[in-house]
Amino acid sequence: MNEHIKIERSSAIQSIRMNRPDKKNAITRAMYAQMAGALTAGDADPGIRCHVILGVPGAFSSGNDLADFMTVATGGEGGREVYDFLLALAKSQKPIVSGVDGIAVGIGTTINLHCDLTFATPRTEFRTPFVDLGLVPEAGSSLLAPAVIGRQQAFALLGLGEGFSAERAKEAGLIYAVVPEAELEAAVFEAAERIASKPPEALKIARDFLLGDRAPLIARIEEEGIQFRNRLKSEEARNAFMAFMSRKK
Repeated sequence: MNEHIKIERSSAIQSIRMNRPDKKNAITRAMYAQMAGALTAGDADPGIRCHVILGVPGAFSSGNDLADFMTVATGGEGGREVYDFLLALAKSQKPIVSGVDGIAVGIGTTINLHCDLTFATPRTEFRTPFVDLGLVPEAGSSLLAPAVIGRQQAFALLGLGEGFSAERAKEAGLIYAVVPEAELEAAVFEAAERIASKPPEALKIARDFLLGDRAPLIARIEEEGIQFRNRLKSEEARNAFMAFMSRKK
């Protein structure tokens, strides 16, 4: 089992924790594969009624692992694990609650568009620098964000790459609540327990109505994925990544 993903079960709640603090929870292909498997298995288990997604203190996720990015950008193949995870999110049959503290970059932001409830701490910042890196939005965010927060706020997030504080994200409708760092996980699990206590069939029908037809979302994830992979191999993206790596050094 990948030590960077911790999967636990408490009664009817399955928690999936990204646990790579030394890399600020940058997500590798192996991590994506394990999270996808956990979501799929949890959906198939009648004893699981709610998924919880968490990071570590100060870092929900800094986005995709750069080594994996560079492998694709320099001509390598890969990415099936990412796609499987995004499909598992989009197709989830059980409610998802997330708890976000600190860094939430790229996929660290767009995961939450698939969540039924997201709690975040005051020090959290949501940021999606896709365009700045010569890339395009992913995870169906180009469809979900305008529907959730409106077209202009979505453009600010996905096009301009503006950072959204937790308060701004709550005002925009991107997240459910802002809670202190020390209370984050308690709030997340309290909400998950409330969800798990509901009549499951009635809740599933209600949630399905709220989500609507998921076929357009799945199609958009596929469309974004094609463009994303093409962009990774583009000169524009390579130059942006090289500049980014130079700044890090």
